[in-house]
Amino acid sequence: MVARLVLVRHGETEWSKSGQHTGRTDIPLTDRGREEGLHVRDRLAGWTFGRVLSSPLSRALDTARLAGFGDDVETVEDLLEWDYGEYEGLTTADIRASRPRWSLWADGAPGGESAADVGTRVDGLLKELRDLEDDSLLFAHGHLLRVLAARWLGLTPADGRLFALDPATISILGYERETSVIDLWNSPCGEAS
Repeated sequence: MVARLVLVRHGETEWSKSGQHTGRTDIPLTDRGREEGLHVRDRLAGWTFGRVLSSPLSRALDTARLAGFGDDVETVEDLLEWDYGEYEGLTTADIRASRPRWSLWADGAPGGESAADVGTRVDGLLKELRDLEDDSLLFAHGHLLRVLAARWLGLTPADGRLFALDPATISILGYERETSVIDLWNSPCGEAS
């Protein structure tokens, strides 16, 4: 239990900038998002990983490529962002216009996933990665990575609500002795962040 998980949230997209829920819609990186990917490369220079995994969506995969891991990256469906169903492309304000007390973490998304659904997806991946001896690098999405962090710590999937996560940031999940911990969270990469 010495290996760590290094998490990278993809760079900026038009929808991350506007606050729209971006689940399965394949929105590309903005120019700033591409620049942020290069800053991720600078932050990870010299680090070697046993596995490099990415969501198959272009915003995560392009961030991985810009960060210099294009030759090593494996796409993994379990790293897809939360499926927002009918709320895809809407902001929280849009949703709350008709559902004033709506919370993604408590209520999920009609026609999409609940926090528990996302938790089930990441639990299998975490089980696999915990058994590795080398550090792993994951490129993925904000809500998915927040659920993954909660599950790493043994919290409920909905407890991911406690971990704010900005685009183009690095977070590290590790151990203190045998206890799963957060070593670093939401650390911006370079001037563009």
